Amino acid sequence: MGTPLSQEALDTLFHNARTYNAWDDREVSDELIHKLDELVKMGPTSANCCPMRVVYVKSDEAKAQLQDCLMEGNIEKTMTAPVCAIIGMDMEFYEKLPQLFPHTDARSWFVGKEKFIESTAFRNSSLQGGYFIMAARALGLDCGPMSGFSPKKINETFFAGTATKVNFLCNLGYGTEKDLFPRSPRFSFDEANKIV
Repeated sequence: MGTPLSQEALDTLFHNARTYNAWDDREVSDELIHKLDELVKMGPTSANCCPMRVVYVKSDEAKAQLQDCLMEGNIEKTMTAPVCAIIGMDMEFYEKLPQLFPHTDARSWFVGKEKFIESTAFRNSSLQGGYFIMAARALGLDCGPMSGFSPKKINETFFAGTATKVNFLCNLGYGTEKDLFPRSPRFSFDEANKIV
């Protein structure tokens, strides 16, 4: 604890990592997906609420269903990715708080408070989505996180009958340089930060 990662590790997670649009033909195994979950679930969320739910779209049948939910510009890169992870948020996450946060009645903080539920689910599933990308990169995978889909169609197709709604999508696999855009600019420290 407290020892910085090597430069090589930092490069893998941040400096050399990109958002990929094309993929080679290597498979992403179910075993690797399970390893990914083992890392992601260790990231902190408020009151350990863990609202993220993930559907890993791998089969041809599931991909055909997903294709109908995507904007045109996202179809090819998603259909050719070994896996597309649908990052969802359980809008009834608080029902699991007696299991996940057992030392106090955290469930009662949320019951009947729709705006609080929505903001907590969105914030924390997005936070978990960030862990998801970092964990995938740490396991040697490349990522292609994206918007550009019909939330209504995604929810109807993949989350019907549940309290889960889509947050964003993330293609997973082993990226190639085909259709890889030059890295876009980033802010300088002073443009985006202030130390007070």
